[in-house]
Amino acid sequence: MAEIIRDDAQALKKATELAAEFRTGASRRDRERLLPREELEKLSASGLLAVTVPAAHGGADVRALTLARVFRVLASADASLAQIPQSHFAYVNVIRRQGTAAQQDFFYGELLAGKRFGNAQSEAGTRHVQDLRTRLEPQPDGSYVLTGVKNYATGALFADWIPVLALGAEDKPYVAFVEAGAPGVTVIDDWDGMGQRTTASGTVRLDGVRVAADRVFAHHLTFEGPQLHGAHAQLLHAAIDAGIAAGALAEAAEFVRTKSRPWFESGFETAAEDPLLVQRFGELDLRVRASDALLDTAARAVDTARATLTDETAADASLAVAAAKAYAADAAVEVAGALFEVAGTRSALDSLNLHRHWRDARTHTLHDPVRWKIQHLGRHALQGTRPPRHGLL
Repeated sequence: MAEIIRDDAQALKKATELAAEFRTGASRRDRERLLPREELEKLSASGLLAVTVPAAHGGADVRALTLARVFRVLASADASLAQIPQSHFAYVNVIRRQGTAAQQDFFYGELLAGKRFGNAQSEAGTRHVQDLRTRLEPQPDGSYVLTGVKNYATGALFADWIPVLALGAEDKPYVAFVEAGAPGVTVIDDWDGMGQRTTASGTVRLDGVRVAADRVFAHHLTFEGPQLHGAHAQLLHAAIDAGIAAGALAEAAEFVRTKSRPWFESGFETAAEDPLLVQRFGELDLRVRASDALLDTAARAVDTARATLTDETAADASLAVAAAKAYAADAAVEVAGALFEVAGTRSALDSLNLHRHWRDARTHTLHDPVRWKIQHLGRHALQGTRPPRHGLL
């Protein structure tokens, strides 16, 4: 059984403790592509994966602000490990928004017991990211049959339950929760990305998988009114980027303090005293601080909208999250790249694996294009246009 986390402060304390533990092996796991099964078991046992379960069902129901900070601190230690449960929390929100009382009772119980949700959402070879081919076909007995192939299925290899996004009645999107070991479910560890190497974001094949009616959620209803599904999911992506930037800056500073030699023209005994390096670290620190500030602002906007959900508060939350994600994505890539600029030639040694921060940043920030977030910000600033309702904003 998992520990039960009771409040926001306990969640943050537990995340900080785990991050310190996970940081020590992060480089080796990345270098040797050692999947973090033991670390994920500890994450499950800690109770952190159930912190958004409503209080009425025995959970802490933490604020979005707290959850974002949890992801930020975990990502500063190991960006791959932090990425794995991102979809987990997105699908907890599906249960919260569209689940019946019986569905909520069952799945909240699973979460409190430490069970993990994966993800089978994206598909390769389609016209665009929301062009789905996976089908959920109704059967005479009220159950369904699920058939399709999913790619980039982060978390599926480690999951107890795999939420599958599929087209159902009237070609509308539904989410079907299938057990990881169910007949017809095959999870393939074929992820070979240059970064986030240990997320195991591979392929899920679904060959005539039977799904009970009470495991299916009408996801399309989420987007028929004001919603926070996209803002909440994107907030966690922004937190991962902010964490990567913070982790890269901390490692750069440690390297310069302990391993770098001063440039001979500086006249100083240590590299850390070089005013040009001090200047650059100050600039990078500003980037990290701004990422954190925008992340907190966005999380508070999500919390405000959760308390009073209207078209206006939902739009405010989506725009605040878009700003945080756009800024943090750029900051993560810049700071992780600047690590080499400030640390010097030795930092490029492959054996040190300092490039994992840049590889993680560059890979994760490709998740969805920043340029479209900026488009929505610009349209709102110039024309007052609210952002569209979809799961990527």
